Amino acid sequence: LPLLLEATLLRLASGSHHPFYNGFYYNHIMNDKGKGQEKVVYFNGAKLVVETSKDPIYSSSGANVTLPCHYHYEPDLEAKRKIRIKWSKLRDDYTKEQDVLVAIGKTYMAFGDFQGRAHLRQAGRREASLVISDVRLQDDGKYRCEVIDGLEDESDVVDLRLQGIVFPYQPPRGQYRLNFHEAERVCQEQGAILATFNQLFQAWSEGLDWCNAGWLADGTVQYPIRLPRKPCGGLHLAPGIRSYGPRHRHLHRFDAFCFSSALRGEVFYLDHPAGMTLEEAKQSCQDAGAEIAQVGQLYSAWKFLGLDRCDAGWLADGSVRYPITKPRANCGPAEPGVRSFGFPSKGRFGVFCYKER
Repeated sequence: LPLLLEATLLRLASGSHHPFYNGFYYNHIMNDKGKGQEKVVYFNGAKLVVETSKDPIYSSSGANVTLPCHYHYEPDLEAKRKIRIKWSKLRDDYTKEQDVLVAIGKTYMAFGDFQGRAHLRQAGRREASLVISDVRLQDDGKYRCEVIDGLEDESDVVDLRLQGIVFPYQPPRGQYRLNFHEAERVCQEQGAILATFNQLFQAWSEGLDWCNAGWLADGTVQYPIRLPRKPCGGLHLAPGIRSYGPRHRHLHRFDAFCFSSALRGEVFYLDHPAGMTLEEAKQSCQDAGAEIAQVGQLYSAWKFLGLDRCDAGWLADGSVRYPITKPRANCGPAEPGVRSFGFPSKGRFGVFCYKER
C-alpha cells in the first residue's frame, strides 16, 4: 500500500467508539436571523445517506453471510467520489468497538478474527456490504457500516443473529462455582460461548425456565422464569428475565448461560453391552473416527437435528445426559429436553460422539 493509504487505513482502524461527528464544525451552521433556527449545509451540496437492513440478518455457525449496506446522496451526485468504508462490531458491554474492516476503493484490510474471513461486496453502485465467511459463534451481534466522503461521515447499524440454543451450565463442582472468566472458559470448552441478553431473551420466549442465576456475555447475571414460584423471585413477580445486574467478574460466582449454534457435523450414540467408563467411552469415539461430544454439541443436535435417544451417554465434561424430542414413558419429564444424570464418579454408560462432515 502507498504510505498515505496505509496511514489512512491505520487511522480508520483506530477510530473512537462512536463514529466521528462533524456537526459543530461544519455540518450544522447556525442561520440565526433572529429566529435561532439551524440551517444544514453540506460542502458538496448533497447529503450522504447510509442504509442497512432494518430487520436482523440470520445465519448459523460455519455458514457465509452478507450484511447489506448501501449509500447514496440527496440530491444524487453523478461524479465518482473517493469513498472510505469502515465496518465495526459493537460490543455487548459497550466498550470500544471491534474493528472488522476498512477500505478505500478496491483496497481493504480486515482485522483480528476477521482476517481471511471478511471482504466487501461492491456488486452494485454505491454498495458497501460486508461478507463474512465461515461464521463463528462470536460473530453474533450488531455491526456498524460507516461511509466517509471527505468531511462527511454517516453510518447505520445492522444486527447479525445466529440461530442457536441457550443452555444453562454448572461445572462438576456444583452450583454457583464460576466467576465470569471461568464461565467464559467452561462455555468454550463445551463448544459454546457465553450467551448475550438477546439470546437469553429469545430462549425464554421459546420456553426456557431456569431458577439458577448465570453469567451473560456483558458481565451481568440473570435467569429466565416462565412459571413464577416462591424460590425464583416470588409468586408476585410476572414471568420474565430476573436480573442481578452487573457483578464483580472476579469475586462473584454463579452458573453460566452458554450459547451454541448449528453443527457442521453429526452427533451419534455408541453403546456396549456392559456399558463403558468415561475413558473407555472416549476411546470408543476415537476408534469410530470421532471424538466424545461436548455438551453444546448435544444440545445443538437435539434442537437442530432432532436427536432423540432414551439412553444415557457420557459427554466430554464427564457428565451423563440424553436428548429427548418426543417425550414418552420411562424417558423423564413430559417436556422435550436434554436430561442430565450429573457427573457420576462411577458407573458405566454409552457415549455420544461427534464427527465433522
